Amino acid sequence: MDTDTPEYTPVVDPVIVAVHGNGGGGERFARVRERPATPSWITPTLPGFGGRPVDTSLTTVADYADHLLRSITALDDAPVLLGHGIGGSFALDLVSRRPEAVAGLILHAPVAADLDTRLFPRIMSTRPVREAVRRAIASRVLRPVWRRLFFPHGAPAEVLDTFFDGYRGCRAFGQMFDIIDAEWFEALPPIRGVPTAVVWGSQDRVLRSGQADRVLLKVPEAEVVVREGWDHFPMIEQPDEYAEEIRGLARRLVAS
Repeated sequence: MDTDTPEYTPVVDPVIVAVHGNGGGGERFARVRERPATPSWITPTLPGFGGRPVDTSLTTVADYADHLLRSITALDDAPVLLGHGIGGSFALDLVSRRPEAVAGLILHAPVAADLDTRLFPRIMSTRPVREAVRRAIASRVLRPVWRRLFFPHGAPAEVLDTFFDGYRGCRAFGQMFDIIDAEWFEALPPIRGVPTAVVWGSQDRVLRSGQADRVLLKVPEAEVVVREGWDHFPMIEQPDEYAEEIRGLARRLVAS
């Protein structure tokens, strides 16, 4: 037997817990979960999203993060936590308080920076406006407009219908604009010692990639990845690319 031959150790993909943004639920990652490159994804739907009833005990970002934490701690091994949009807000909050709960952190265009200066949060400051926007996004009449605006690369019609219909049953939509604010972000302690990546699409028109600089104030050791050709929803428009990118990032994070 040749003792000089190194023993082959198969690469085991880490479990990825992917947390959705505002409007819909875990179905936002459905096209990624179907890919062979994503065998170990968990995509929970938070209370108040995806048709789930509101949990009135969840009144802060930390409350939602702690709800998510209970799902994570039930796993056999610490996962890589991926947060998209407001999912990134919950992920930031969770890891800032419980860094030992995760093996790595991926923030994809998180709602975090410039919350006191961006136009959209200021527009969404009142309940009637929030409700009107939620209904408009869910409107079947306006759907052709939203498809062109939010999905320039396209996706199957049934997938986009599911996405927009998610806003109709999203009862926590407006609350997010109350609890995810500049005061919350400024109070977050910087996260150190947790392998982290910040991911953005170069063509993201919902949350511009320039916000990554402010996010780095809270994750100063993070790797920054800006992907050419991605808008805000590559998990829907380019699921194969997204699956491979996130899988590769997760592997690098747990190996670092």
